[in-house]
Amino acid sequence: MSYNAPPAVAAAAVASGTTKTLLPPPKALIGGFLAGAYIAFGGLLAIVASSGLDPKTWGGLVTVVTGLVFSLGLILVVIGGAELLTGNMALGPMAVFAGKVSVVRVLLNWLWVTIGNFAGSLFVAYVLADKTGVIKQGAPGSAGSSWIRLQAIAAGKGMTETHLEQFLRALGCNWLVCLAVWLALAATTVGGKILAIVFPITAFVALGFDHVVANMFFLPLAIFENTGITGGDMVLNLIFAFLGNAVGAGVFVGGAYYYLYLKDAPAD
Repeated sequence: MSYNAPPAVAAAAVASGTTKTLLPPPKALIGGFLAGAYIAFGGLLAIVASSGLDPKTWGGLVTVVTGLVFSLGLILVVIGGAELLTGNMALGPMAVFAGKVSVVRVLLNWLWVTIGNFAGSLFVAYVLADKTGVIKQGAPGSAGSSWIRLQAIAAGKGMTETHLEQFLRALGCNWLVCLAVWLALAATTVGGKILAIVFPITAFVALGFDHVVANMFFLPLAIFENTGITGGDMVLNLIFAFLGNAVGAGVFVGGAYYYLYLKDAPAD
């Protein structure tokens, strides 16, 4: 099976980062909206699919199932085409390191994409998860068990974790998420790209790491559903998740792979 070797992937990452960074704001906003909605679809599916699994019986398999189906979100982003902040946090810096774009252009891209991601996540959380009645109150095993699952996810992210834990979990999360993007660039078929995405995404979810765009869905939905999460809990989580995601992507993927395969490489 053919695939792109790491030096070719690095060059493709720079090209992709350059294209994404130079998108005009309206396209960054619309692409960001779609990506936020796609990640939210994955999050909603993850809640529903794992809601009937009692942790006392299934143990760690609950989070593995959650991560496996949550992979749908990044699959839709990568294959369908959309602008996801966490992926741009690796691709944009690589374009900067290569001298293709400025830091200011990357930061502006992150701003527009963040707004779009948040809008798309909120749309799915409010219109397609809350108002449709997909998330209902109730006890495990009942028609409303998805509410219990949402409460558990949101409480862990918004109330239980310390800010240092949120930052470090976000760092680990986006290291894995951007590795999924990196491996997808290495694959040359749709099937290969999907397979490349599934395992890193399943891993970050199963490990309990924090993805800022996913949390733009889970935490507002938890507020809409009155699970005990407050607006302050949400804002603080998103701040530390954003910072950790940026470091995980920019240093451990964008920076590391640029240094390994492009720095001091001979010009074509």
